[in-house]
Amino acid sequence: MKVTVEIGPKWVKMARSPIYFVVSGLMGVSVTFAPLFLYWSGKGKFYPGYEWIVVPLCFATIDLVVTFYFGLGNVVARELRRNSS
Repeated sequence: MKVTVEIGPKWVKMARSPIYFVVSGLMGVSVTFAPLFLYWSGKGKFYPGYEWIVVPLCFATIDLVVTFYFGLGNVVARELRRNSS
């Protein structure tokens, strides 16, 4: 079975831009290191005194990756559902 999915020009432009490679690179960080750094910051073992910047950066990294991939996945899933009808 062959499926062709058409997405809007905004997502095509984003997928072909360097932003996609940055977000893809941050994928591993948001899954492994950001939660680990949050854990270490909570215990006071990761840059003590700099929690005010480490914690928001970790949450921002996690949120950026999730928002980007959920947005792209939503567009693709909507298009797949529309074509299967």
